[in-house]
Amino acid sequence: MRCGFMRRGDQAARMVELMQLSDYLIDQGGKDWVELLRPWCPPLAASFTVWLVNRFGDVFAVYEDGSVHMLDVGRGTVTRFADDREDFATKIDEEDNADDWLLVSLVDQCVAAGLTLKQDQCYSYTIPPIFKQSKYEVENVYPLSLAEHYSVLADMHRQIKDLPDGSRVKVVVTNAPEKQRKKGT
Repeated sequence: MRCGFMRRGDQAARMVELMQLSDYLIDQGGKDWVELLRPWCPPLAASFTVWLVNRFGDVFAVYEDGSVHMLDVGRGTVTRFADDREDFATKIDEEDNADDWLLVSLVDQCVAAGLTLKQDQCYSYTIPPIFKQSKYEVENVYPLSLAEHYSVLADMHRQIKDLPDGSRVKVVVTNAPEKQRKKGT
């Protein structure tokens, strides 16, 4: 599947480039998505179809009415993006949507830095985007199993969901993945 999109940069020099969409998505084959996403229901609807999953584990779900919603696991939000798949295909080609929705630039940086994903992994965040200290930078990214990614972030979001924006929280990590232990987070 190929998709046209605009890359960020100098407005006068912007040009449409083609990308291989599969380079920015997780292969869904052989994964138990019902079990993986169980911690996210709600906020996901009771019934949906997993359509696309970006390399950061964000899920594009098609609801029963055909509308396309994105579960942003780093922010803990579900947002309606399109009326249907065709509408999504049109919108992803507009402005910076492909880069924003699939985190194209950050995936490219991760690949260039040698961060490779195994079959059941996605990129995760040392400091998730829900926190103002988070940055969409390679230094804040590491490979993590999909199961841990969904479980840990869902649990964290559940614990902080009722706090006002700007609240101070203390995050205690137990059984941290190896990279987090080395960083001391």
